[in-house]
Amino acid sequence: MGIREDMPVLARHEGVWDGTYTYYNAAGVKIDEHASRLFCRFLDDNAETPYHQTNHYTWPDGRTEIRDFPAAYHDKRVWWDNDLIIGSAWEVGEDEHHRAVMLYWQRTGDPSLYLYEMIQIADHGNSRCRTWHWIRNGELETRTAIQETLVSRDWRALEAEMEAAAG
Repeated sequence: MGIREDMPVLARHEGVWDGTYTYYNAAGVKIDEHASRLFCRFLDDNAETPYHQTNHYTWPDGRTEIRDFPAAYHDKRVWWDNDLIIGSAWEVGEDEHHRAVMLYWQRTGDPSLYLYEMIQIADHGNSRCRTWHWIRNGELETRTAIQETLVSRDWRALEAEMEAAAG
């Protein structure tokens, strides 16, 4: 079986998502907020990286950043190992509603910092929320709250539009 069959909850996330990332320090004070557009792609099961996510971030001051996350798939998990993160994602087997995906990752080169992420997709599939808990040396350092809305399931068409607009 392939990634879509083994991870049907994650497969519901395929597409383009617009959202807002809000960061809070351990005391609950907001320390950052920016807009996002994420491309969640499911490619050929035989590809070296059958899952590929690209995150486009935009801050109110005009700064932008693009982060690319190709991922391998095996053992019913998506696996990242790149210049930014090392970790994996899996579905929550005991979730009788089939809404939850969990991730664990750490920053490459910084073993003192690790993160757990929980993703909840709405039953209708058009919105999702995510929370990150950043832990450094066993202590909470940061929380990230992310709210997203599905823009399109057709990531290929939106990606082509973006490439055409870029010239």
